[in-house]
Amino acid sequence: MSVYDLVIVGAGPAGLAASIAATQHGLRHVVLEKGAIVNTILHFPLQMIFFTTPELLEIGNLPFVTPYEKPTRAEALRYYRRVVDSFQLPIEQGQTVTAVTRQDEHLVVATTTPDGPREWAARSVVIATGAYDLPNRMDIPGEDLPHVSHFYSEAHPYFRKNVVVVGGANSTADAALEMYRAGVKVTIVHRRDDWHKGLKYWVRPDLENRIKEGSIAARMSARVTGITAKTVDIVRADGTPESLPADAVFLLTGYHSDTTLLAHAGVAFDPVELAPTYDPESFETNVPGVYVIGNVTTGRQTNRIFIENGRFHGKTVVDVIARRLAKHHEAAQDTVHG
Repeated sequence: MSVYDLVIVGAGPAGLAASIAATQHGLRHVVLEKGAIVNTILHFPLQMIFFTTPELLEIGNLPFVTPYEKPTRAEALRYYRRVVDSFQLPIEQGQTVTAVTRQDEHLVVATTTPDGPREWAARSVVIATGAYDLPNRMDIPGEDLPHVSHFYSEAHPYFRKNVVVVGGANSTADAALEMYRAGVKVTIVHRRDDWHKGLKYWVRPDLENRIKEGSIAARMSARVTGITAKTVDIVRADGTPESLPADAVFLLTGYHSDTTLLAHAGVAFDPVELAPTYDPESFETNVPGVYVIGNVTTGRQTNRIFIENGRFHGKTVVDVIARRLAKHHEAAQDTVHG
């Protein structure tokens, strides 16, 4: 089995940025992705518009050209496909990483694929798996019913239907407003008495005005106790129980990183926040040769890292790896000539 200088796990913006840096350093590397490139963006709502301007999504100094002030999901997918093609990044899709283990002088990354298991040997492994695959579950009866989802895609299927959205951040506001404008009867349930502090300042008045005029219903300071085939059962702030009609339910309560792979690799992490332990200068974990970048570094606090700042992690970590490899090669040459 040949040994790569670097294996990158995850083809999101952070992983792609790391691959670009590895290409520029001339490192032999591969990117392993279980789904499609930028898989998280692929699963964003179909009509989503980014909060930010296009230049803050750029990686590898490749311009993100759009006629709009804020790019759409479709434009972002197109841009990152162009990144992969422009830099000819070595990406292997359909590779679900199951383990990272140490064997002698290198690490072995085990994957499952449609064609069976594979192994990839590397001197270093960068884990950039993001934090959007695992929703923060509510652990209530009915959470796994077929009409309940932790991901929102589009409004059209719910035209003239009753939909309950649980949450109080941007994803809740965006989904509720889009569905209301598509003729959906929307009710928001939020456990607090005010919206999340990160709610977009230009969206908040729109949401509050729609609630004030009665176009969107809201139950603030309310707790969801269960979901049935036709209702969402809640307890209101004064202790009064209520059953809300619901043909569909979106539990938009946030997401967190999958720590299973990190734990199996021996990476230490906070048991509550689920954030891995790593050196903020090098991004190396307590396991030598294993690095974390992007949103996987945040654990449950996913609002700390976005594409805008996580895109810089890749170059930083690969610069560290390249320097260490250069020193290793120099030491090996000195041994040969000594």
